[in-house]
Amino acid sequence: MAPPILKLDDIFLSFGGAPLLAGAGLQVEPGDKICLVGRNGSGKSTLLKIAAGLVEAQSGEVFRHPSSTVRYLEQAPDFADYKTVAAYADAGLGPGDDPYRVTYLLSHLGLTGQEDPKNLSGGEARRAALARVLAPEPDILLLDEPTNHLDLPTIEWLEGELQKSRSALVLISHDRRFLEKVSTATVWLDRGTSRRLDRGFAFFEAWRDQVLEAEELEQHKLGKAIEREEHWLRYGVTARRKRNMRRLGELQDMRARHRGHKGQQGTVQATAADAQESGKLVIEADKITKTYDERLIIAPFSIRVHRGDCVGLVGPNGAGKTTLLKMLTGQLAPDSGTVKLGTNLEIATLDQKREGLNPDDTLANYLTDGRGENLLVNGEQRHVTGYMKEFLFQPEQARTPIKNLSGGERARLMLARILSRPTNLLILDEPTNDLDIETLDLLQEIVAGFNGTVILVSHDRDFLDRTVTSTIAPANPEEPDGRFIEYAGGYSDMLAQRKGAIEERRRAERTAEKPRAAETPAVASEPSKGRGKLSYKQKFALENLPKEMAKAEAEIAVREKKMADPNLFAKDPASFNRLAAEMEKLRDNLTKMEEEWLELEMLREELEG
Repeated sequence: MAPPILKLDDIFLSFGGAPLLAGAGLQVEPGDKICLVGRNGSGKSTLLKIAAGLVEAQSGEVFRHPSSTVRYLEQAPDFADYKTVAAYADAGLGPGDDPYRVTYLLSHLGLTGQEDPKNLSGGEARRAALARVLAPEPDILLLDEPTNHLDLPTIEWLEGELQKSRSALVLISHDRRFLEKVSTATVWLDRGTSRRLDRGFAFFEAWRDQVLEAEELEQHKLGKAIEREEHWLRYGVTARRKRNMRRLGELQDMRARHRGHKGQQGTVQATAADAQESGKLVIEADKITKTYDERLIIAPFSIRVHRGDCVGLVGPNGAGKTTLLKMLTGQLAPDSGTVKLGTNLEIATLDQKREGLNPDDTLANYLTDGRGENLLVNGEQRHVTGYMKEFLFQPEQARTPIKNLSGGERARLMLARILSRPTNLLILDEPTNDLDIETLDLLQEIVAGFNGTVILVSHDRDFLDRTVTSTIAPANPEEPDGRFIEYAGGYSDMLAQRKGAIEERRRAERTAEKPRAAETPAVASEPSKGRGKLSYKQKFALENLPKEMAKAEAEIAVREKKMADPNLFAKDPASFNRLAAEMEKLRDNLTKMEEEWLELEMLREELEG
C-alpha cells in the first residue's frame, strides 16, 4: 500500500453548538477516487476545505505530502482582477504545467476563454472553475459539487476526464450516476465521524444500511446489559453483602455510552398536499414554435400531457428547454401553433435559481406567508415549527434569515412550501441541485407517488430514470436545431431508442446504396468477398454468449441473496466486502458480454441483409 499523500486524523471543529466534526478523518493515496457522502449539514464541504488548507480545525492532525500539489474547486469562484476567463484559468497553472491544457479544457467545456467573467452565468462560472483546477493535473483534486449547473453532455464528458485522470480525487456530489461511474472508494461522514468503504458509491447504500442495523442492534444489546446489571445491583446476593466496585464502574460506563449515543439524523417525512383533480387532458400543444433574433429555438413541436404523466426535459444548456417549458405552461406565447391548458389546474413551481426566496425573510414567515404561526396543510392547521421538523429544520431556526441557509437547506425550504400548498401540476426546474441523497430519495417518492402531473427539467440521469414516464430531448443533441422528440420512459430508455433509430437509419442508408453498387459490379465485387458471413469465432461467440450471460446472472443472484442477510456485515465484514467485489467483477463482465453479443447480432443482421 502506497503511503498517503493527504491525511486528516481525529479532526474536531465546532461553531459554538454541537460539534460539526468530532473525530472525522480522511486518507488519500495516489490514484484514489473517493466520494465523500453525508447529509446536508454533516460537514462534508468543511472537511474538504480543511483538506485544502482553507479552514483550520480546532484539533486533530492534517498531513499533506510536501511535494504534492492540491487544487480545490470553489463553490463561488472569485473572478476579481481577471479580465477574461482564459486569464482566470491560466492563473491556476504552476511553473512546469502545460498551458495548452487550459485551451483544451475550455474548448471541451464550451468556452472560448475570451468571455468577461462579470457576465458569466452560473453554468459558465462552474465550467471556468473546472478548467482552472483540472488544467495543472494536480496530485490531489478536491471537487465540491462539480456537476451543479452543468448540462448532461458536459457531465458525461467530465466523467470520462476524471476516470482517466492520474490525480487522486475527493469529490462531493448529489448525482448518483456520476458518483457510481467515477468513485472507487467511499467515505461516509455521519454525526461528526467518518467511515470508509473501499468500494465505489454503487455499494454505499447497502453498506450504510448494514452499518446502521448493526449499530441499532448494538444499542439494543447495551440496553439489555444495563438492565441485567441494574437487576444485580438491586437484588444480587453478592451486591447485598458488599458493593463490587468494578461492576459498578462498568455499569456507569455502560450508562454513559447509552446516554451519549447520538442516533442517526431523521429523514424528511412529507407528502404533497391534495388538490382538486385536474381535467384528464392537462396540456395540448400543437406545432408550437419560437424564434429569437432569427434563430429557431423551438421547431414545430406537438405533445399531449395527460393527468398522471411525469414528463422529463433534457438537453444541453442553450438547447431551448426553459423556453419550451414556459410555452407548455402558458408563461410564454408561441410564435405559431397553439397551447391549450386543461381545467382546474393548480400549478406549483420550483425554479433552479431559487428566485422565490427573499434572503432577508425568516423561515417561519416564508412558510406561512407572514400569516402568524400556523399554516394549512391538507385542510389541517399545523404549527410552523412542527411542520419545519418534517423537513429537518430545528424549531430555533424559525426566526433564522433565509440568507443564512446552505444551498441544500434552501432547496428543502422551497420544497416544504410547495408541498404545503394544494397543487395538481408540479413544475420542477433542476429540483435535485444541492439536495442530499436522502432528500433526493424523498423527492423521488413524492414525484413517483404524486396524484397529479409533473413536468421536470433535470440533468440527473438517475433521478430521471426513477421518475419520468416520458422524456423530451433535442433531436440533435450535439448541435441543437430547435427540433425536440418525445421518447417513452426515462433517460436510459431515451438513449436506447435513439441508438436504435440511428442504427435503423444507417441500415436504410446501406439498403439505398445497394442499387448504386449494382451499377458498378467491378468495384462492388471486391469488398463483398470480405463481408459474406461471420467467421467461425464470431459464430461460436454469438451462440455461446447467451449461455455465459445467463451463468453470470445466476452467480450474481446467488451473491445478492447472501448479501441480503441484514446481519452479514456485522458478523463477517470480510465476507461482505469479498462478495461485493465479486459482484462488481461479475457485473462488469456481464456488461462486456452483453455489448459483444449486441455488436455480433447487429453484424449478423447486416450481413444477412
